[in-house]
Amino acid sequence: MIGMLFESTRMKLRKMTNEDTELYHKWRNDIEVIRSTYLSLDMYHMDETKEFVTRILESPTGKSYIMVEKENETPIGIISLVNIDYKNRNAECIIDIGEKEYWGKGYGSEGLKLLLDLAFYEMNLHRVALKVFSFNDRAIRLYKKIGFQEEGISRQSLFRNGKWHDIIHMGILQDEYFEQNQ
Repeated sequence: MIGMLFESTRMKLRKMTNEDTELYHKWRNDIEVIRSTYLSLDMYHMDETKEFVTRILESPTGKSYIMVEKENETPIGIISLVNIDYKNRNAECIIDIGEKEYWGKGYGSEGLKLLLDLAFYEMNLHRVALKVFSFNDRAIRLYKKIGFQEEGISRQSLFRNGKWHDIIHMGILQDEYFEQNQ
């Protein structure tokens, strides 16, 4: 793989391995981290996380990377392409910044651009989609800035904090991404 696709000024992506299980376990059991990205707020047992990580790593339709802040070599989150459909050149992406001190500092945007570079330049995908909760304004702004467009809404499909929320479906096409990143 071409190095530049996996590295930006402040961060690099490295493939997720079994050694990342404990770290991932910590992130997926942090209520502040998962409240804006996970449908369920259940706490996970370590065995469940191990099983989940094994499934991720063995999946022929997924690629998961740990986002590493370069200066201190700190793993700060996970970013994945899932449900990769090679025939129709589609995938879905998921991003979680697990280390809260890195929130709101542009790392999500950098990580997502690296992943989209991989998806569109290396893998030659045609479309990348994502889902975002309607109350996650910061993420919605970020996705729109990168070029994602709203494609639909699953109305009131998430019950959180005593209220119903929509799930917004967004997508970006390869040529739109290329145009935006000339």
